[in-house]
Amino acid sequence: MTDDRDPEATLNEWQDAMQAEHEEAIENPDPDEEHRIEGVAQVSYRLYFEYDPETASLERARKVKVDELSDPELRSCACGVRGMTPAEALTHVEAAREQS
Repeated sequence: MTDDRDPEATLNEWQDAMQAEHEEAIENPDPDEEHRIEGVAQVSYRLYFEYDPETASLERARKVKVDELSDPELRSCACGVRGMTPAEALTHVEAAREQS
């Protein structure tokens, strides 16, 4: 038996369904869950190493911060909603507060 479905159309349908589910979770948070917005950010450092002949190893000698801490592009909620833009995260937490 062959599958005559168009793979591109199937992918588009799946993406549309996932987007709708994501929007629903953002706009209608579960009132029984904790809602705390969080994100992960990195600050880069340049690390310098010196060779230690006694241990035949490289040891960290110093570090220099090369950029500043910035807010992450995507946010998550402790309730499990992931991949929200800052605006979506705000909508989500405001909706959660309206429910309580």
